[in-house]
Amino acid sequence: MKARKRRILREAWRLTKPYWTSEEQWSAWGLLLAVVVLNLGTVYVGLRINEWNRTFYNALQALDRAELFRQFGVYCVLVGFATSLSVYAVYFNQMLYLRWRRWLTHKHLADWLTDRAYYRLHLASTTDNPDQRIAEDVGLFTAYLMSLSVGLISSLASLACFLIILWSLSGLTEFPLGPLGTPRVPGLLVWTALLYAGIGTWATVKIGRPLVALNFDRQRYEADFRFSLVRLRENAELVAVYGGESVELGTFHQRYHRIFENFWRIMKRQRILGWVTSGYTQVAPILPVVLIAHLYFAHTINLGGLMQVVNAFSHVQIALSFCITSYADIAALQAVTQRLSGFEERLRAIRRGVLSPRRIVIQREGAGIMIRKLDLDLPDGTALLCGVSFELPDGESALITGPSGAGKSTLLRAIAGLWTLGRGAVSLGQGRILAVPQRPYLPLGTLATALLYPDGDQGTFTLSRLRAVLEEVGLGALAGELKTTENWSQRLSFGEQQRLALARILLVRPAILFLDEATSALDEVAEAEFYGLLRAAPWQLTTVSVGHRRALRDFHDHVIDLAPFKPLRPPNPAGPVVP
Repeated sequence: MKARKRRILREAWRLTKPYWTSEEQWSAWGLLLAVVVLNLGTVYVGLRINEWNRTFYNALQALDRAELFRQFGVYCVLVGFATSLSVYAVYFNQMLYLRWRRWLTHKHLADWLTDRAYYRLHLASTTDNPDQRIAEDVGLFTAYLMSLSVGLISSLASLACFLIILWSLSGLTEFPLGPLGTPRVPGLLVWTALLYAGIGTWATVKIGRPLVALNFDRQRYEADFRFSLVRLRENAELVAVYGGESVELGTFHQRYHRIFENFWRIMKRQRILGWVTSGYTQVAPILPVVLIAHLYFAHTINLGGLMQVVNAFSHVQIALSFCITSYADIAALQAVTQRLSGFEERLRAIRRGVLSPRRIVIQREGAGIMIRKLDLDLPDGTALLCGVSFELPDGESALITGPSGAGKSTLLRAIAGLWTLGRGAVSLGQGRILAVPQRPYLPLGTLATALLYPDGDQGTFTLSRLRAVLEEVGLGALAGELKTTENWSQRLSFGEQQRLALARILLVRPAILFLDEATSALDEVAEAEFYGLLRAAPWQLTTVSVGHRRALRDFHDHVIDLAPFKPLRPPNPAGPVVP
């Protein structure tokens, strides 16, 4: 258990340190100092209010009307200071949280996108909902850590100040034990507060420990449910065509049932915890009164002294009970830390794999494409292709064929640098490389943005050029909508999306082009026009295509059949490999 706590603390520190040593470190430390100073100021005002209690209640006991109203004025001034300090402490706390979250979000977004880590995470399927970890877990981590760390500092300061006051007010308490004498115990209220808080903390930790795992699962189940809803929205037409509403509804019910069951377990655990924390909180204000009432009845202390003791005991007890009152947040922070740390560890593993000597060596030299003894594996370690070798001169085209599942698309990804599971060498000529998948990706935004993706620089081409290229690929009807913002992946048919991808090719003019069944949604006439445009391209273009139609052979200079490269060896015993 101790090792686990130390591990979580190390993970939390590893997540925290980068920001506090970053380019924003001085503003971060300055804001943190302001928050701490303001909270310490609140503690100081609490000390003054503790002294005020004695004077105010003594005036009340003495029926001194003038002093009573004078102390009421003093109290208003103290409350004004306390309110100002509290408001600005929250304001600067939120400012620091906002800046820290922004920095962490930008960092994780960059790490997720660098070296195509998002793609390799998708292939490995070992990290659930990375989008949710960036969008939500980063915010929760910073919010919980800020709240708990500042709360801990304030509690320690309050404890140090009021513990001294409580010790001096407790004096020596006598316990008559008959023949054994009457021993005197110094600082009875201090020992009582320590013992009471210790028992409460032990019970809270014992009962609330399962909340860490339950909160971890809660984040994952909530993200899974949201993902299934978004997936239906993005594939609404396909689901409607299949009439798959009942299946989708079953999936929604199943995933929400996990949320329901998990939250039900959280409720039951929090109910048990609530009995302890609520009872603990309710008894705490009365306990010092019971322990010191005999001094008040004996007229050793007056009403003001009694209320000052109660107030001091309350501050000490609250400070010592920080773990109890904050345990739900502590459990949530542990769960979020584990999720965010696991996500970062996966990104680091991918980065180490990218920076380490590559098993598939890709070089940019010469012209055309040359593949030498290329072996490809699946993520589970199974050999997919062995000894693939061919050479494609500059300006020529090749069609990769083979039965479904032969590894055609995987080979294309490996040549393009996307698939890293394997061994061998790939030599690619100079110039821009463009890979076009079977289903083009259309970002949100205007049609011009979708047409120019991923460059996004609309200043490079005039609107007349964009309209002309749309006419060239058979999308002239859309020429007047280049500045229209829509969800084009839903607006355009599959065939129209593939035509738009062809328009991108004509605009970008890549030196090397990879087409992964990029014309599967076009009829034979449109497909012939597609490749006719490529073969008549005014620039030198080297093309590698993947497809099943026999008619595609007529549009390429070479045909590469993958059947001879299928492996005969058994699966790799080394097990799964991370791309």
